[in-house]
Amino acid sequence: MLRLVAIACLLLASRSALASTGGSAEAEAPLVPSGRPAGVAGELATPRFRILYTARAEGSARALASVVEEARDQFRDVLGRDWPGVTEIRVGVGRAELEALALPDGKVPGWAVALAYPAHDLVLLEAHSLTEPDGPATLRHELSHVALGQLGGTWPRWFQEGLAVTLAGERRYSLGHYATLFRAVQQDRVVHFEDLSDRWPDHPSDVDVAYAQSAAFVAYLVERHGPAQMGTLLDGVRAGESFETSFAKAFHTSLLLDERDWRAELPRRYTWIPVVTGGSTLWAIAAGITFVGYLRRRRANARKRAGQEAEELAEAAARALAEGPSAEPAHPSPVEVDDNPSGPGPEDDRAESGKPTLH
Repeated sequence: MLRLVAIACLLLASRSALASTGGSAEAEAPLVPSGRPAGVAGELATPRFRILYTARAEGSARALASVVEEARDQFRDVLGRDWPGVTEIRVGVGRAELEALALPDGKVPGWAVALAYPAHDLVLLEAHSLTEPDGPATLRHELSHVALGQLGGTWPRWFQEGLAVTLAGERRYSLGHYATLFRAVQQDRVVHFEDLSDRWPDHPSDVDVAYAQSAAFVAYLVERHGPAQMGTLLDGVRAGESFETSFAKAFHTSLLLDERDWRAELPRRYTWIPVVTGGSTLWAIAAGITFVGYLRRRRANARKRAGQEAEELAEAAARALAEGPSAEPAHPSPVEVDDNPSGPGPEDDRAESGKPTLH
């Protein structure tokens, strides 16, 4: 029964994850960078960022300025490196302003609320997206593309997307991410990373699996080898080494062996048990536990009341025994005993003859 519940939750979660994909994009670098857009109303500066904003986006820009440096510090903690230079972020409200802030030939996709131009160290952000629950993740996702672009080198597609998702904190611990990989493991649909180096799947469900497994594998590499080795990997690729060569030097193993070890752990990492303990299922279980607890308390209270009533009856009986009888027992009235039970004798007859009689 639990297994059936798990499969049902899995299907619902994976559909939810598939529906939520998207929301940011990486643009190809235009041939000619543009100057300051005409719609910019002001500028904010932090040590490593320059934030340009439209008049309607000033509030969002100021809120962004207070957190963006901390977001970049998180990259250094994971990558072991920071990318050079000052990154420009342009913030506008709505589709029209976002398009007006874009670089020439860097068209904003219709579904995107953010866009990165890695070669130009530039990010576009729609102001309202920053207030959404996934707003911070969107920002970190775009910054990760800028980081790899500024650090230089040629990166496998799976590494770019996996690092972006991992650094952004997207899906790694979500039920949808877990369900996607669970389904892929059960159906033997986990793709070899050599097939995700230069191309990406076309089918939506395969795209979702590619994102999920790339993020999981990059997180595995970070946990296994640490930020210092990740920094060595980045330095090697930046210096012109191939990704595979730099991978072997940094981690003292090959990409093939690390992928093999990661795959061997998948059946243990992605079982059905956590699926039934997450998301809406967790709330259902919690509600069930609460109801069971209510029933138990109700029975306990009933037993307690019955015990109290029994104690009261016992105490009443004990008091009655201690106090004794409430009155003296009634003695029987004296009974006159006839000394001549055999009836009247001759003397009695004579005594009776002296009495007058009526004739």
